[in-house]
Amino acid sequence: MQVLVHGGAGSNPEASAQRQERLDDSARQASGAATAIEAVAAAVRKLESSPGFNAGVGGAVQSDGAIRTDAGLMTGDGRTGGACAMPGVEHAVAVARAVATETPHVLLAGDRAVAFAESVGVATDRNLWTRKTRTRWEDLEQPESDAIHDQLVWVRKQFGGTDTVGAVATDGEEIAAATSTGGRWCALAGRVGDVPQIGAGFYASERAAVSATGAGEAIARFGLARRVVDAIEDGDDPQTAADRAIRGFEAKTGAHAGVIAVDSQQRTGKAFNSESMQTSDAPR
Repeated sequence: MQVLVHGGAGSNPEASAQRQERLDDSARQASGAATAIEAVAAAVRKLESSPGFNAGVGGAVQSDGAIRTDAGLMTGDGRTGGACAMPGVEHAVAVARAVATETPHVLLAGDRAVAFAESVGVATDRNLWTRKTRTRWEDLEQPESDAIHDQLVWVRKQFGGTDTVGAVATDGEEIAAATSTGGRWCALAGRVGDVPQIGAGFYASERAAVSATGAGEAIARFGLARRVVDAIEDGDDPQTAADRAIRGFEAKTGAHAGVIAVDSQQRTGKAFNSESMQTSDAPR
């Protein structure tokens, strides 16, 4: 199984060596999976439990002081699932996988997504805070009130951050992509970015799979993951497609992003225009 994982595109991270070890462990563990969908789900699940990344435990905090998680997953045969705006859900990728495999839908949100998660055996009462996120949140000047106007004034001053985690995998027959996030720091409560949006934070076809990371609103408007897959289907190898897409993204939006890609020939590619994007691969 060819597996490639990323830990998010953004500024140079603290404890980068420890993060790299977890990425390497994630890729290595996932490479033993029996199917591509199992591989990406396993890779992302491990990173969701690692506080050094912005997904699951240690995720970003929204304007009302809640941590909400999002994820998206897609396979080359068209199975697609997304789940978003879920407080207390550490393993958003498991919910996205269940949406893809057990429902006729492609996206569930909010409290009903949490209820669905519980119904399929995904824990929904997890404490996603870490000492670091608690300290960072408490050090912020808080919004004046719960009123939307006051929240928006505060969000415009504080909103930031771009990290997510993701994985792509193929065994030469099946192919899949998955992305998971805690969102962006100090977003308006209920904000949903690119990660669970098909073609933005993730996409897969019979020939390629892509996971994206970075400035979510810009990625969603640009349709970044789908553009990389389309370029591979048009004849680019994954590295060329990734490079071209990131150049086009930067020229169009001026924002930061990164992508990882794999094609059905088990070739991989990665590109980013931020300060850093840590990745790890497990060779076939």
